[in-house]
Amino acid sequence: MIAVRRLGRDSSLIAWRNLLNLRRTPGSVIAALVQPVMFVLLLAYVFGGSLGGAGYRTFLMGGIFAQAVTFNAAFTALGLAGDMDKGIVDRFRSLPMPAMAVLLGRTLSDLTMSAVTLAVTSLCGLLVGWRIAGSPADALLAYALIMLFAFAMSWVGAAIGLLARSVEVAQSAGLIWLFPVTFVSSAFVSTRTMPGPLRAVAEWNPVSATATAVRQLFGNPPTAGVPAGDAWPVVHALPYAVSCACLITGAFMLLALRRFRRITLG
Repeated sequence: MIAVRRLGRDSSLIAWRNLLNLRRTPGSVIAALVQPVMFVLLLAYVFGGSLGGAGYRTFLMGGIFAQAVTFNAAFTALGLAGDMDKGIVDRFRSLPMPAMAVLLGRTLSDLTMSAVTLAVTSLCGLLVGWRIAGSPADALLAYALIMLFAFAMSWVGAAIGLLARSVEVAQSAGLIWLFPVTFVSSAFVSTRTMPGPLRAVAEWNPVSATATAVRQLFGNPPTAGVPAGDAWPVVHALPYAVSCACLITGAFMLLALRRFRRITLG
């Protein structure tokens, strides 16, 4: 229990330090907030007319939520790579704190940024006509699922930042996987229009499961322009999305911690 309390205290202190440090880089915060708003407006009004109009704008928001928190993984990768590049992590390691506290502090601070991004995206969705048609309990569960997925994606970003070890490499590596992962999914279109192998990948994509589960919980059904599939991950979207988030978190947490110890121990 003493070790757990120590980990919680040190992680909280590092998370607070990371949040205070955002004042020095307001551009990155603005970019993280503007990006999902830009995607909402572009997809809703450029492509939405041919995919169902107002119905598509309601359908779209589940995918935007999943995409927004996935893209925040790049924020984690850049932040951790920057700390490594500046020697700040070495200073942390000279202090009597657990190695996990440095990584957990980073992911918790970026989870706070994901919560802010989620709030801004929700307001933008309300402006374009999106509404929550489900119960308040289901809506809270939907937001909890998005935050769970955001936490999983932050650990992916942490692993990438540690593997890159420089801001320049992290910036490239942190973005190159985001577009295929988010667009080869049912976040914005139906998987039924995709070729066979690509459709299978999209149906089992955790981004697809998260977007589908969020739509179901918010009471946002698919429209005629974006019909739902009948694959197992679609029918069982919620348990599959939760399982994927937990597996991703566990796998990349171990990978990041192992890489962190290897770097700091030389």
